[in-house]
Amino acid sequence: ELHMVDTVTWHKMRGAQMVVAMKAVSLGFDLDRGAGGAGAAEPSPAQVLGYLCSPGSVVFGPWEPFGAYLRSVEGPPLVRGKTGDLGTLGLALLCLLVSTCLAPFLFSSLLPLYGARALRRWLRAYESALSFHFSNYFVAFLSEATATLALAGSGATDLAVSRPLRVELPRSMAEVVTNWNLPMSRWLHTYVFQTARCLGTFAAVLGTYAASALLHGLSFHLAAVLLSPGLITYAEHALRQRLAAIFDACVLSKRCPPRCSHRHKDTLWVRALNMALGALTLFHLSYLGALFDVEAEDAVEEQGYGMAYTVRKWSELNWASHWVTLGCWVLARLLR
Repeated sequence: ELHMVDTVTWHKMRGAQMVVAMKAVSLGFDLDRGAGGAGAAEPSPAQVLGYLCSPGSVVFGPWEPFGAYLRSVEGPPLVRGKTGDLGTLGLALLCLLVSTCLAPFLFSSLLPLYGARALRRWLRAYESALSFHFSNYFVAFLSEATATLALAGSGATDLAVSRPLRVELPRSMAEVVTNWNLPMSRWLHTYVFQTARCLGTFAAVLGTYAASALLHGLSFHLAAVLLSPGLITYAEHALRQRLAAIFDACVLSKRCPPRCSHRHKDTLWVRALNMALGALTLFHLSYLGALFDVEAEDAVEEQGYGMAYTVRKWSELNWASHWVTLGCWVLARLLR
């Protein structure tokens, strides 16, 4: 990344490199744990290369475990109607349209809103975040379609890559990071979080987001974007855990099971509190998405955003999300 290729070329191939790295790491862990999916024998070089360079996932993803790849290749074909594949491709094109033609002009042209300079900055940040989100959904739906057309997966494998509604109308930041990229979330939980859990919850959470940042490349900009949700998720989890205990209500980061022990489950004030905390998550997402400014020059996007750009964009928003995160953590400590 730093010496063998130029920056522009690296940014073009980074996604494919990340998918191959995830497959290689997961295969190593699975073989070490005896869960490689190939029985007692080690996989052959042809099987390993076929897994790493599977045409259905090598460019856009998604990641799938080695055992699922073997079942899809050696087992019966995955039966799915062509209508579903065309529908997924249609959703991908729709997300591309929203990302490039609608979201960047949401408040400036389509829904013109006027106000103080600070309000315009936050509206602009939300526009940038929305455009970035739908570009991710475009890749997610496209990867789901290519994986399905290449017969990747099996009847026991869920090929869904992203759940946009859970991101755009979130309950919590924990729900956002899980539904942003479902296969990668499973990979991080299985091979990083569970492995580091013996070090404590905070270390495991931070290590998980640090691993995600390293997979995306040695970039201060991406590291800042990917590590910040880790801090937000930890503070949010601590605060909502205390609120759930104090009010005996279903206000945890993740939805409670139907028969949980909480006294207050779906009352009006519980819904209002969850909606308020969900709105706080949208605030954090706007802050993080401001770093992907749709008005940035093409040369800056191709070469990657630098540290100076990252600091400047967040300084314009007064580092608000980080201060709110610190406040949530302090409040959670005070409520103990």
